[in-house]
Amino acid sequence: MEPLKIKPLAGRILISVPFLQDFYFRKSVVLIADHNEDGSFGLIINKPVDVRLSDIAAEFAGFDAPVYLGGPVKTDSLFFIHTRPDLIEDGAKIMEGLYWGGNIDTVRELVKSGRLSPHDVRFFVGYAGWMANQLDRELEEKSWVVSLTDLKQVIGEDTRDMWSQTLQKLGREYKLWVNYPSDPMMN
Repeated sequence: MEPLKIKPLAGRILISVPFLQDFYFRKSVVLIADHNEDGSFGLIINKPVDVRLSDIAAEFAGFDAPVYLGGPVKTDSLFFIHTRPDLIEDGAKIMEGLYWGGNIDTVRELVKSGRLSPHDVRFFVGYAGWMANQLDRELEEKSWVVSLTDLKQVIGEDTRDMWSQTLQKLGREYKLWVNYPSDPMMN
């Protein structure tokens, strides 16, 4: 089965193949935030963890935003994407309407004042990173399928079933992957 021929660029997603068994990347969808000759980084967008931001960051008390497992790099740090460049300065554009990071002090103030809602911002523990040419090698090894996405899919929907839903949208040959067992040895 030949993967789709879409290049990995900021604002696109990586969909893990079903036999990828890595703890972080098994059945994952990764939003590419940047991809260039120096390397790549992104966020796993379909793995919410069972805590709220206010549970792990006292400065966000009362802010009931979900937190996602962003990837295996810097898992002791919080990262965020948002849809409010008009309010949060210094963010890097990922795609139309979506930005990575920015001034965290501004985010804290916006949350305190009630001007930022959980629908405007998504928080992640850790991120996914690749050294120069590493992601390209993984794509050659067919560990990932690159696909297009949109703002609604990335930040506006419940993402828990995103991996299977995205595969089904790619066509008949990818629908077969949805039923691939989580542990092939148990099949």
